[in-house]
Amino acid sequence: MASLFAEYTPRLVAAPNTLEHRVYIEQNGAVVSPFHDIPLFADREAGIFNMVVEVPRWTNAKMEISKEELFNPIKQDIKRGKLRFVRNCFPHHGYIWNYGAFPQTWEDPAELHPETKAKGDNDPLDVCEIGEQVGYVGQVKQVKVLGVMALLDEGETDWKVIVVDVRDPLASKLNDIEDVERHLPGLIRATNEWFRIYKIPDGKQENTFAFSGEAKNRKYATEIIHECHEAWRRLITGESAAKTAAYDLSIRNITISNSPGFVRRDDPSYTSVPAGQRLPPAPIDPSISKWFYISSAQV
Repeated sequence: MASLFAEYTPRLVAAPNTLEHRVYIEQNGAVVSPFHDIPLFADREAGIFNMVVEVPRWTNAKMEISKEELFNPIKQDIKRGKLRFVRNCFPHHGYIWNYGAFPQTWEDPAELHPETKAKGDNDPLDVCEIGEQVGYVGQVKQVKVLGVMALLDEGETDWKVIVVDVRDPLASKLNDIEDVERHLPGLIRATNEWFRIYKIPDGKQENTFAFSGEAKNRKYATEIIHECHEAWRRLITGESAAKTAAYDLSIRNITISNSPGFVRRDDPSYTSVPAGQRLPPAPIDPSISKWFYISSAQV
């Protein structure tokens, strides 16, 4: 199966756990944008999608595709000038799945979803990959879609698509959302809890979900993916040019020739992408490993 899909590798710049750290994604040694250049569909006919791993399971650093920077490297989120780490809310440690995004998708913050009654969050579509392999930052996985949950995060619709790596030993048995509970009992409930409480240690309120927290099925999830892919298409082709400026989005890319953001490989903006550096991670505050116990009174 591996021969069917393009191979991508990460290019690390500066030391992990620093403000300067970036993870670019390469294809055959050439940097590509994980927002724009990596295809959403690995095999459209078979229903197989590409996902970009931003945060490997069990880790705490809040890594994310930088929508604003040229060619959209993955970087660590920053709050008040400091690197952002998610807290360990007992019994969860870090992220409980490989967390990432679908390339070539965008949740339009100007569009109100008719069912959630909330606008998009201005990000690529979020993905929770539930297979047994622990991924790495910048990994491009081929996945099958199982379902979706609609988190309402500070008044915005923040879809969380549940997927499994097509190479996972359970992949043949996981075909829709009800299969997850059958073969991985408790994972959907834990996913709901994780997203509800993970910001509480930082002094924020519990998050809520649309649909009373229900995970919608594969068909519904696939429709959401196609909607967000269409929103991205309007963005990358210039139909949403005003939004590109309003939301400070970089649409620089090297593969979509009909895009106003298309650049050739000899363009100075492209040739100035930094070379890779394999540096040891900087130390982090030991408090990142602390458990937080969230009482029922807090939620």
